[in-house]
Amino acid sequence: QVQLVESGGGLVQAGGSLRLSCTVSGSGFSINTMGWYRQAPGKQRELVATITSGGSTNYADSVKGRFTISRDNAKNTVYLQMNSLKPDDTAVYYCRVLNYWRYYWGQGTQVTVSS
Repeated sequence: QVQLVESGGGLVQAGGSLRLSCTVSGSGFSINTMGWYRQAPGKQRELVATITSGGSTNYADSVKGRFTISRDNAKNTVYLQMNSLKPDDTAVYYCRVLNYWRYYWGQGTQVTVSS
């Protein structure tokens, strides 16, 4: 059984920074791609950033240059450093990981950016 625990969300003013973390726990897993997605009220869930086990990254155009995804394989943890936050970044942020052939989602963490 694989479980994902997210942390680091909160309320921040525009221009501020937050760092999200997502740690995978359980046994017998082999994590490949890890990523962050977000869903704003009334909108569909969208990709924010992904990182493969080899360290290759991919970002949504809207966050390029502001957000950085990284991972610590020894800790089974993925991070999302968010800088220069904008009110449009307000959403619930979800971690997703690929374990063998199955995807797992975290419970989500709220990020609110005030103007």
